[in-house]
Amino acid sequence: MKKPEVLIVGAGIAGPALAYWLSRKGYRPTVVEHARQLRSGGSAIVVKGPAIPVAERMGILPQLRELATRNRSLTLLDPDGRRILHLPLTSDQAPTVEVTRADLSEVLHRSAQTEAEFLFDDTVTALDQDADGVDVTFRRSAPRRFDLVVGADGMHSTVRRLVFGPERQFASDLGLYGATVPLEPDAIEDPTEMTMLTVPNRMLVLHPSRTTPLAIFTFRAAQPAPHDRKNIALHKQTVADAYADVRWRAPELVAAFLDHPAPFFDPLTTVRVPSWSRGRVVLLGDAAATALLGDGSSMAMTGAYALAEELAAHPGDHARAFAAYESRLRREVGPRQRRVGLLSRLMVPRTRPGLAVRNTVGRAVGRTNRIASREAANR
Repeated sequence: MKKPEVLIVGAGIAGPALAYWLSRKGYRPTVVEHARQLRSGGSAIVVKGPAIPVAERMGILPQLRELATRNRSLTLLDPDGRRILHLPLTSDQAPTVEVTRADLSEVLHRSAQTEAEFLFDDTVTALDQDADGVDVTFRRSAPRRFDLVVGADGMHSTVRRLVFGPERQFASDLGLYGATVPLEPDAIEDPTEMTMLTVPNRMLVLHPSRTTPLAIFTFRAAQPAPHDRKNIALHKQTVADAYADVRWRAPELVAAFLDHPAPFFDPLTTVRVPSWSRGRVVLLGDAAATALLGDGSSMAMTGAYALAEELAAHPGDHARAFAAYESRLRREVGPRQRRVGLLSRLMVPRTRPGLAVRNTVGRAVGRTNRIASREAANR
């Protein structure tokens, strides 16, 4: 019997994870990625919650633990760079692992590359579906027909735009921008410590990562910049303006951002799509629903496993499989999305009283972590 063919658009986190599971459920996956290769660098993310058993079932959890970042603590600074709070972030018993997004992507790709066809430096330009399949037009490759198509191509999903409608229908602006730039290894003194300075409307983080430290800028701009993902000069000017009066190491880190040929910059938004499937096309990961504070990658892995499971449980009935997958994942994603507004206000408070509240919450979390660590050590 011919294996059903599934096109997965996007080779970040969700795409390779889904390819791995589909190949084990009797499907023939093809992954197309517009970038020429897997992306390097990237911020650290935490694999946690339901993604941990998924990683265990894939056999990749030991690899992820070997690739874990060196970050073990968080130090909060006042506007002058003085330490006001020091929090332990992890313990040996913590059921989570922090890795860079690039490392997670590489591990997932290695797991799937012998099971799936990967097409890099290409993307879809048209999708024409009927009752029996989807005709796909690529930018470079010859047109092909697939049984199903999965949009795992992120917040700015091409599949979502082609099949569901323009991004503006589904994306909600949080009023924040995120920007990152890699630094030289000697940019940090302690490779196990993440340092965070926050002033009203702006946060600046030095993250040790694993091999390449990162400067992370999260802020509200006085004059919101037009959304132009390709205008690097505008991105640089926006960051420079936002941090012009911030002290500590801000001038040095802004200079690194300005000197980099292609630093990361994007508005922080949430994506909510009323239905994640249409016909034989379904959305996965950030293309369907985004969260905040590193939940996206864990939800992508969890969603990939759930989608493959439901397709296997409903052979020949993609509509039932898609509906079961969406119902299952919305129970995970929904509560996270409802907390996004509160989390964004805690992460980057607008006022000094708001900063005081955030620091109080931080101290409470720190006490909880210390108690949990002591209890685990005494077991």
